[in-house]
Amino acid sequence: MVLNRFMITPNTLKKGDTIGIVSTARKISKEELDPALALLDSWGLKAVLGKTIGAEENQFAGSDDLRATDFQQMLDDPKIKAIWCARGGYGTVRIIDKLDFSVFKKNPKWIVGYSDVTVLHSHIHNLGVETLHGQMCLEIENKTAETAESIRKVLFGEDYNIEIENTNSQDSLRILKGELIGGNLSVLYSLCGSASEMDTNGKILFIEDLDEMLYHIDRMMMNLKRSGYLKNLKALIIGGMTEMKDNKVYFGKTAEEIILGLVKEYGYPVILNFPVGHIKDNRALILGRKVELKISENKITLNF
Repeated sequence: MVLNRFMITPNTLKKGDTIGIVSTARKISKEELDPALALLDSWGLKAVLGKTIGAEENQFAGSDDLRATDFQQMLDDPKIKAIWCARGGYGTVRIIDKLDFSVFKKNPKWIVGYSDVTVLHSHIHNLGVETLHGQMCLEIENKTAETAESIRKVLFGEDYNIEIENTNSQDSLRILKGELIGGNLSVLYSLCGSASEMDTNGKILFIEDLDEMLYHIDRMMMNLKRSGYLKNLKALIIGGMTEMKDNKVYFGKTAEEIILGLVKEYGYPVILNFPVGHIKDNRALILGRKVELKISENKITLNF
């Protein structure tokens, strides 16, 4: 384990190590995991499927107790070197208070996933351990090659950064350093006031979302603003705001325009169209890591 500015970095993996695959939310079949299993095999890693794979209780991958027990076993098993969440949907918040992280804190391992897995990211961040915001097992074959490669690089401890074209028309060079936190906006909003809520003070916040009404984006952002979560950021990174919906009486702004308008007064950089979220190019982010965000006239680089 590496101590990184009071955050613990889980151990890197090596060929021959075993990854546990579970579903903390929606049901999924083993057949849907075949591409992810083939990918892990190409990396030289073994996979163990949890009891939630193939389990079913309405929309969930088994009961709350089964999903909690399955994840707990993967947390506590020293032979499991990382946990890759099979899919999102909804349901992780129903099991978070059933989990015991005491063994995990002594021997942390990478937790990989995004969207509904934001519950785990935010909760574990408060325990002082880094996590990996990255593509689920499901549909990994439909994402860019960079999507999978970004996960592999982090798991194996290789140098990693994200570089994109600067489309934000920011003229001057800015270099910012801060702890990276965040995830799915709807999930972060739902965690406010709980033991899993995020501490944003002095940090770089990342958000993304899928299939939300535009007025709801405004409502969630207003809540975060009024609660003080947006005031003292170093920067705000906006990933995919995908398949947003509107009423017959139009809200009048895009999701990005809503967010920009609400944080404009704070003066920190806002990065748009970052390659993370419910989009084809879903790059991995190391949450809890102190990162360097470099903004130049032509490009933006996030160094981990």
